[in-house]
Amino acid sequence: MQRFDYKVLAADGSVLSGQLRAGSEREAARQLERKGLAPLEIVRHAGTPGVQRAGGRLRREELILAFHQLATMLRAGVTLGEAVEAQAGAGGHPRLAAAFAGIATQLRRGEAFHDALAAAGLPLPDYVLQLARAGELTGRVGEALADGVRQMEYEHGLATEMRNALIYPAVLVFAGAAAVVLMFAFVVPRFSSLLDKADQLPLLAWAVLSGGTFANEHWPWLLVLALAAGAAAWRLQSQPRLRARVVERAASLPVLGPWLQDAETGRWAKVMATLLGNRVPLAQALELATDGTSLPDRRRRLAQVTRAVRGGQSLADALEDQDALSPTGYNLVRVGERSGELPAMLASLARLYDEAGRTRMKRVLILVEPIAILVIGGVIGTIILGVILAITSANDLAF
Repeated sequence: MQRFDYKVLAADGSVLSGQLRAGSEREAARQLERKGLAPLEIVRHAGTPGVQRAGGRLRREELILAFHQLATMLRAGVTLGEAVEAQAGAGGHPRLAAAFAGIATQLRRGEAFHDALAAAGLPLPDYVLQLARAGELTGRVGEALADGVRQMEYEHGLATEMRNALIYPAVLVFAGAAAVVLMFAFVVPRFSSLLDKADQLPLLAWAVLSGGTFANEHWPWLLVLALAAGAAAWRLQSQPRLRARVVERAASLPVLGPWLQDAETGRWAKVMATLLGNRVPLAQALELATDGTSLPDRRRRLAQVTRAVRGGQSLADALEDQDALSPTGYNLVRVGERSGELPAMLASLARLYDEAGRTRMKRVLILVEPIAILVIGGVIGTIILGVILAITSANDLAF
């Protein structure tokens, strides 16, 4: 049993407030209605045990799991109101509990589910909100949400796979950077006395010894400078325009660019297939799928495609005019339009681009490790070579 705070309208028109115990918000509302009171607001009491766990950032996995459970209940025949209330009392993240409680309250007031979901403030992709709207119109909210959850799982899985693949190169880079710092801090300064004969040292030896001595003498300022640079980089990467510019530059690189293009096209096709499969109008589906595109050049092309389709042009012809897909992609879209199976053809197209994107991703990640080794080895080798040149030069001068 949980405690609820409520506000009700009494028979004489006065507004009363108080607390009661019930298993869910729906049960609490029924208790009040049996007493002849009209519920105005029912919220879970902040001190109810098991409702909130430790706060912190809402993880993507928690969001996906919550909507997966909601979609499962709806597909099992649970009413929308009861399913939302069950999620509100599931004892998950405080932000999720508050959001579902707010959605339940708005549903009792007669609001549409997709409007209540949009007002909840959860970090959901736009296509999930549109799928919720389409599900309400067709009476298939559970199926629509399940499709949205599958798309979210796909995107999250792709990002997780890439992060996992970058763990070893990141550790390698960190270890190499630490080795360089240790050499500059403890090894190079031991030979700083050789700088007394700087005019007779090779340029590389002088540069390495001078750099090590400077770093050893001014390390607090260098540490502050490194932290400030890291903070500035973190702040800059949070700016959408700068991120878009970096991604656009990366898309023009020889090996990285084709991978980003294939991955972006595959995701666009998958979102389109999901939206159209839930009876979202073609023009609206194009807008939503285009908004989720991160590559600026591809977004511009797909925006032109949307305008052309709104003007009466077929999707396949509009895509071909903008050179947005491969010849196989145009054929699949054209067959889908003629046969009325466009969602299925777009899903097949998404699988083709997914496989191509994964192959290119593996190729890029395979190159990251040797490049990191070469760069770190080159830096460490340069330092060692500089020290050796300084030692041999000193020995030559001694004889």
